[in-house]
Amino acid sequence: MIDDIVRDTRQHMDKSIEALRHDLSAIRTGRASPALLDRIAVEYYGTPTPINQLALVSVPEARILAIKPYDRTAMNAIEKAILKSDLGLTPTNDGQIIRLVLPQLTEQRRRELVKQSQRRVEEAKVSVRNIRRDAIKDMQDAEKEDLITEDDLEDGKEQIQKLIDKVTEQIEAIGKAKEAEIMEV
Repeated sequence: MIDDIVRDTRQHMDKSIEALRHDLSAIRTGRASPALLDRIAVEYYGTPTPINQLALVSVPEARILAIKPYDRTAMNAIEKAILKSDLGLTPTNDGQIIRLVLPQLTEQRRRELVKQSQRRVEEAKVSVRNIRRDAIKDMQDAEKEDLITEDDLEDGKEQIQKLIDKVTEQIEAIGKAKEAEIMEV
């Protein structure tokens, strides 16, 4: 019983780590990456649609993203979605391809991006703590129903705490790596 709860907890925590990695990949670092556009949804025929489903996103140069819509009628909608986003980029359109030029990051903008990444890291830690709370509650419920003993409950809490410590270290390492990547000139 305890092993099942710990296994489920580990899976939920792994998903939190993956979500953090995905969130941090969307924070720009001065290098062009198609992942920058992952969170942007375009209003396409009344439905919010991810850009990567409406267009081919490529990186022709280190600081340029090229977006080639499959349907040219979506071009204006894609431009509007990019302008509304928090990326701070202005798209240029030649009628066929939308180009996004990523400017060199200033020191102030780098610090803002670091704060943004730290906020996401903290959200991931909160998520992991919530998962721990739920797992311990499940164990306590199992103990009340006499499915496990009090000793099993304590052992389970210890296992969950060790898991939480390991995952928190991973989250912090991911955050520090992203911080270093952002501050790299």
